[in-house]
Amino acid sequence: MTGAADVAGLAKGWIGTPYRHQGAARGAGCDCLGLVRGIWRDLYGREAEPIPPYSPDWRRGDEGISLEAAAFRHLQPVEGGPEAGHVVLFRLSRRLDVRHCGVMSGQDVFVHAQEQVGVVQARLDARWRARLAGVFAFPPRR
Repeated sequence: MTGAADVAGLAKGWIGTPYRHQGAARGAGCDCLGLVRGIWRDLYGREAEPIPPYSPDWRRGDEGISLEAAAFRHLQPVEGGPEAGHVVLFRLSRRLDVRHCGVMSGQDVFVHAQEQVGVVQARLDARWRARLAGVFAFPPRR
């Protein structure tokens, strides 16, 4: 596995980045997927795969992009609760697929990109835990 402290540190380095739909540039702008993509690039020096365009309201309906499918393609599923360095996936509604992601930056805190706010650290409180849909680790660096 990639070092949890390394990943958590990289995630914290994105705090304060403005929200930008489809963005993936630390300091310039990103969305939740762009945050994970940026950390991936920091770790491995490249994108995991090309990302198809998606609309700003992709969270509300069905589009071709699937965060959960991409996580299973590129990350390693983790049994049990999330820990620092893990990627966390969320369902924003019980009726929708996974539509949000973040990276654990410590015990019970995660970093994520939030519309109109930017990249922030938040508590993994009961409200977020109820929406938790998956926990993944970045694979070992080669």
